Amino acid sequence: MSSPSSPSSPSSRSVVAGLDGSAESLAAAEWAASEARRRALPLRIVHIGQDRAPTLVRPPLPVPAPATATAGTVLTRRRAGRVPREVADRLRRAVPGLDVAVEQGPGRPARALLSAARDAEVLVLGSRGLGALGGLLAGSVSLPVIAHAPCPVVVVRAPATAWGPPGPTGDAPGRDGDAVPRGGEVVLGLDLVRPSEALVGYAFDAAASRGAALRVVHGWSAGTGHGGSASAAPGPGGGPSRPGTPPLTGVLRPWRDMYAEVPVAEQCVVGSPGEHLAEAARGASLLVVGRRVRHAALGAHIGPVAHAVLRHCAAPVAVVPHA
Repeated sequence: MSSPSSPSSPSSRSVVAGLDGSAESLAAAEWAASEARRRALPLRIVHIGQDRAPTLVRPPLPVPAPATATAGTVLTRRRAGRVPREVADRLRRAVPGLDVAVEQGPGRPARALLSAARDAEVLVLGSRGLGALGGLLAGSVSLPVIAHAPCPVVVVRAPATAWGPPGPTGDAPGRDGDAVPRGGEVVLGLDLVRPSEALVGYAFDAAASRGAALRVVHGWSAGTGHGGSASAAPGPGGGPSRPGTPPLTGVLRPWRDMYAEVPVAEQCVVGSPGEHLAEAARGASLLVVGRRVRHAALGAHIGPVAHAVLRHCAAPVAVVPHA
């Protein structure tokens, strides 16, 4: 791996949140607002419509203030059309000075999100979405977007209550009851066979911007002889690196020099990557995993480790594309 270079944030770029009116996408918008604040970037809310009215899972919510939205809640089309403006207004109040823009209109969700991702520093999605069969931003949309987006994609789960009560206390991202964990380390899953500079740089930058510690974990499956992208065990202490791979300490040394303020813990273990990473990320503010770029136009291949942690990890998961 070459010498690290500092991540840049061009002024033309932004943090993009996909919104469909579900509690999960509201949690994603809230997380995206906090990320935009950390990066000093504008926030773009891309509201994805659909041609037919959604199936109601729960009664329509009172608008404004999706304070009682729980995971799985959806809105009627008429009310959902007003949600993006109201969400933008609420985020502006919660984060004074935040530049929030709303893009709204019908269209194929995956295509619209991939188009928005071209100019995004990061794209943020909820883990489920609006619709009859698991949602507009569910697997049928989110997986192709994650598989083909040119930027990192962060997937956020909605907690029991996506947003706190309206008013000064409930409006601020990062408070109790919202989607943004307070504190917690950043966990990076790293493949030592072909360590990615983009992946490591994203994780160090994320830890530095949060004032958090970084835990870098690598694992391999001794039974199959194939190295997993990453794995971690819940207990402390290191473990064996896969034979034939560079030492984890050596891979991280230039990054530790660049980000001297970031405390770093290293862990190498043997085991199933996805399951161990999900366990390791309990209480984490962010889990970072990689996705190797594929040039095939079809399919939604994101790799077994990324797929597993997206299914099982409660923390926000950043999937970073790399060569």
